[in-house]
Amino acid sequence: MDWYKDAQEAASFILDSFQKEGYENAETAIIIGSGAAQLLDGFSILARLPFQAIPHLSSATFHTGEIIWAKSSQRKSIIILNGRLHYYEGYSTKEITFPIRILKLLGIKTLLMTNASGGLNPDYEAGELVLIRDHINLMPDHPLRGPNEPKFGLRFPDMSNAYDKALRTHLKALYKSQNNKALKEGVYVGFQGPSLETPAEYKYLNIIGGDMVGMSTVPEVIVASHCGISTAVLSIITNVCYPPEAITETTLEEVIEIAQGAVPFVTPLYDALINEL
Repeated sequence: MDWYKDAQEAASFILDSFQKEGYENAETAIIIGSGAAQLLDGFSILARLPFQAIPHLSSATFHTGEIIWAKSSQRKSIIILNGRLHYYEGYSTKEITFPIRILKLLGIKTLLMTNASGGLNPDYEAGELVLIRDHINLMPDHPLRGPNEPKFGLRFPDMSNAYDKALRTHLKALYKSQNNKALKEGVYVGFQGPSLETPAEYKYLNIIGGDMVGMSTVPEVIVASHCGISTAVLSIITNVCYPPEAITETTLEEVIEIAQGAVPFVTPLYDALINEL
């Protein structure tokens, strides 16, 4: 598969579709994670395009599956991906990250994401936001394995600033001004899923330095870094996973409900950041 050619064709199709609606170039994109679809309510939606209509994405089974052109409260143009693929669904990490390649060719320079995660840090509570400052990749596949496409990036990309420090500093200042308290930061562990981790695995992840664990994000951040896209990710802690005695049985419905409760804090934060970029 020629990932660059396919991404070009997909990006051209998207541009052609949005330009019919008066599209103005966007340099910032948002990927919406589990339970955070309400985030869309904070932006003005100008055009929607189902993923199934986009070349080379048509065979993918996305949850909601749409790419959106929207504007912030101060009328800055943005792209929103409402839906993502997961490794546990059977896709390779190259397929999972293909939308990031498309974003690169659409001219995106800054990527903001949300996800839902289990809290490994005993100081975390269900329902709070944590800004990811780094990750540990425990997924058994790597999105850059195989031949490198130099048009996207280097063979051996540096990952020391994958979660952009300048963006994190900006977000922490905005969060402090909006909520009068500090925004926590932590290390995210990418686990393949779909089963949730066992108590012994939660303990292990805490020991190796993880503050939260989830089943997405890591492949996308790796590819965004490879493409030179500055990235920031807010994680919603949906359940407490450590210490072992604090673990309770978790359902998808509970995860979604808790994630939805945190979205009202995410929307004004990302909107303010986009307006100031």
